[in-house]
Amino acid sequence: MARAALRKRGALMVRRDKKMAWHAPHKGRPGRPPVFSDAAIRFCLSIGVLVKPQLRQTAGMVASLLRLAGPDWPVPDCPTLFRRQ
Repeated sequence: MARAALRKRGALMVRRDKKMAWHAPHKGRPGRPPVFSDAAIRFCLSIGVLVKPQLRQTAGMVASLLRLAGPDWPVPDCPTLFRRQ
């Protein structure tokens, strides 16, 4: 029983909300619109807080999590995460 509990402690479960918008809505303002929604940036930065890698490694980890989950979404790059954190 103790070994199973230790194995579960290292597990990571991520749930995907089907209503969450990954891409930012166009707000009609002048200038370049943001590509990623605030929820997408928050998700990436939350993964970074949990695992504590650098922002580049966070982007790579989020890309692999998205590949596992199935959606074909782009991942925010390091400068985008850095600017919006």
